[in-house]
Amino acid sequence: MKRKTAYLGLFAAVAIIFGYVESMFPVFVAVPGVKLGIANLVTMLMIYLYSWREAAAISVVRILVIGFMFGNLFSIAYSLAGACISLIVMLLLKKIGGFSLIGVSIAGGVAHNVGQILVAIGIVENFSLMYYLPVLLVSGTITGLLVGILANQVFVRIQPLLKRHEGGRQ
Repeated sequence: MKRKTAYLGLFAAVAIIFGYVESMFPVFVAVPGVKLGIANLVTMLMIYLYSWREAAAISVVRILVIGFMFGNLFSIAYSLAGACISLIVMLLLKKIGGFSLIGVSIAGGVAHNVGQILVAIGIVENFSLMYYLPVLLVSGTITGLLVGILANQVFVRIQPLLKRHEGGRQ
């Protein structure tokens, strides 16, 4: 149990670092909310290495730390909504089966953007924000693909190490 806690702490730290790095490189697109999503790499790994509880905990910790350090309450609300919907979609697809880690990541990227646009519409009470949705769907697909490819490569390399050190999945 101590090793698992230590690993989760390391994963949380990596997610925060990725979130920080991501905040340093703004994506120059005319649509607000487009990001690289590299911090979601850790969420993907948590889903496949541990469970939804660890994935949710690491996501919340990352969002709160990055939000308070580099954002504001609105950015936290948008990120939490996107992460929540994204996590639910990814968990459902993983449970259903038939989807690769990359496919699950793409669906998560798209779901994240849908969650954010829904919260934005609710906050500003302006349905015309839906015009941003096509660009956000494309960006979610592209970033989800890239994060999925990276997560797949990391997963293949890290899973044997964790199994050896933890004695299997905890």
